[in-house]
Order: sequence, then structure tokens, then C-alpha cells
Amino acid sequence: MTVIALKEEASPELERTAKKLHWVGLGELGRTIELLHEEGVTRAVMAGQVKHNKIFSIRPDWQFAKLMMSLPRKNTDSLIGAVAKVLEKEGIELVDSTVFLKPLLPKPGILTKRKPDAREIEDMEYGLGVARHIAAMDLGQTVVVRDRACVAIEAMEGTDETIERAARITGGAELTVVKVSKAKQDMRFDVPVVGLPTVEVMKRCNATALAIDAHRTLLFDRAELIAAADAAGITIQAFEPEGTARTAETGNK
Repeated sequence: MTVIALKEEASPELERTAKKLHWVGLGELGRTIELLHEEGVTRAVMAGQVKHNKIFSIRPDWQFAKLMMSLPRKNTDSLIGAVAKVLEKEGIELVDSTVFLKPLLPKPGILTKRKPDAREIEDMEYGLGVARHIAAMDLGQTVVVRDRACVAIEAMEGTDETIERAARITGGAELTVVKVSKAKQDMRFDVPVVGLPTVEVMKRCNATALAIDAHRTLLFDRAELIAAADAAGITIQAFEPEGTARTAETGNK
């Protein structure tokens, strides 16, 4: 297996686990393609996260600069989608980024010991409607709700900072976090992720409930994440993604 790692984002721990590892800068598209050809790669998987605000600090090579200049919009879908098309033209197919991570994608249902209470259920339902609108516009995928009022909407700062901003606004009131996929989520990249750090932020910010999309949200360190949520009294429920009937089956862990 060959790994092309981004200097700005990837962990140095890859040095110990990857059989072949090449480091590139975030804007070095030409070098990335060159390395993939040298290694005989015809299929690739995008893994990990690049923070959206990094777009303002990219130092592009000529190929990446040309690509960016051709885009009418420089949001996530446009930018990564354009990179995928360039790779395809070079004979490199991007495959579903969850192909090896299916156990981390939850089925619909309540994943934690505690069920949402009446207020949390109402906030989840309200938040899902709002979150799906902003996700459709490729603005963000997370909203934070209190009493069916939208307290904070994610832009480029990411889920955790959105939760922290909501806590500052409400002064410690109980919050509900809703994180969704896009209606036409491209599972090759930008798949929603929830990890242990988000649970820790929720605990610190008095966010007591989390709603996510089933089948389209990666739960990293899944067993530990759910255990941490249980210990903090946080309830997590996975809903059917947009376009399908939502259900609340208990026990689909």
C-alpha cells in the first residue's frame, strides 16, 4: 500500500505504519499525480480530513492553481470534486472512502443507553430540517439547537468549534447537536465524521443530545465513543438520511 500524506494535516505516526509513504504539500497536485503514477496506482481512497479554512493558505503548484482558477465556486464539493475529475483523467479512480470502514457506519436507531427526552426529540427533528438546508448549500453540516431555535450554524470552523460557539451564546443551557450528510453525499470524500473529541466537547459544553445520519456518518473509535457518551449522559440517535423514511429503532448499535 502506498500513502500520499499531506504535510499540513497527516499524522507523523504514518511513518511507522505505512509501507510506502510520500509527503506532499496541500497544493501539490502535480507532484501527487506524479507519485501515484510512479507507484503504479490506479485506484485510490481519500482518508482523513482537510479543514475547510485551509483553502486560504494553500500554496498551489501550477496544476492546482489552474484547477482553482477554473472553478466558479471554491466550496468543498466543487474543489474536491474537481480534483477527483483530474485524477480520473489521469487513470486514477477514487473509490468510496468508507469501503473498509462499514462497521463504523451506524444503522438507524438510538445508539446509546439513554433515549432522547421529549425536548431533545423536538430539537433533533427541528435541527434535521435546518441542517439539511445548509448541507444542500455546501455551507456546513452541523447545527446546534436549543428549544427549537437554531443557536449556531457550522461554516468553515468545523463541528467542535460550532458547539463551543453555541455554548458561549447560551451560557451553559442544554444543547442538541445535529450533524447530517448531503442529500447527494459523494461517499468518496467529505463524509461526516464524529469522534471522541466531539463527545468531549459536547460534555464540556452541556450538549446532551446528538442526531446523525445513519449509513453516512463515520463513528471513529465507535465502541469507545458510545461508552464515553453513556458515561456523560449524552444520547445519540441515527436517522435515515434525507429522501428515506426516518425511524427510531432502539438497539441498532
